[in-house]
Amino acid sequence: MTKGFLTQAYGPRDADQTRQLYDDWAASYDAEVGEHGYATPGRCAAALAAQSADLTAPILDFGCGTGLSGLALKLAGFTMIDGLDLSADMLKSADEKGLYRSLSQIEADVPLAHSPGDYAAITAIGVIGAGAAPISVFDTLMDGLAPGGHLVFSFNDHALEDPQNQAKVDDWTSSGRATLLSQDYGPHLPGIGLQSNVYVLAKT
Repeated sequence: MTKGFLTQAYGPRDADQTRQLYDDWAASYDAEVGEHGYATPGRCAAALAAQSADLTAPILDFGCGTGLSGLALKLAGFTMIDGLDLSADMLKSADEKGLYRSLSQIEADVPLAHSPGDYAAITAIGVIGAGAAPISVFDTLMDGLAPGGHLVFSFNDHALEDPQNQAKVDDWTSSGRATLLSQDYGPHLPGIGLQSNVYVLAKT
């Protein structure tokens, strides 16, 4: 078992405890997840790029953390990215990377400030699951898209163990409110044997 903050990442806690964990982790986050081959940001960025007609359209990186997701999006060709996160210290690290048009701190369970249609896509890379954001966030993100907008997100193995997570996706697609454009199971943190599903949905 790896040492460091990663061993604490998947335990239950409330929003304030989550913010504190990520504030404390911010300085060493990139190095720790990098040591274990954090692959999901690159996989999500590539999946979204494959479904996007205009890489210059604005994207919202929800739960952007230290900006590893923003870096992956930039490397995939996206040029206009705004970031949101609970953790002020994570946002400081993201700001230092110089990748984002804007960065803002958010509170848990608060509606998104933008209007549907402001963003062509929203990303939630490694955001929803055990020890992180609850599945209710999924509705918030989908509500923040206009018809035709894309959501790219991931569920790691821990998130996939909770049937309500996949059930939420299935509810949106089976009801016709969204279309599943792609789904791929692959490496998340291969250094500790974790995999993840990467999804791209289009709101209908």
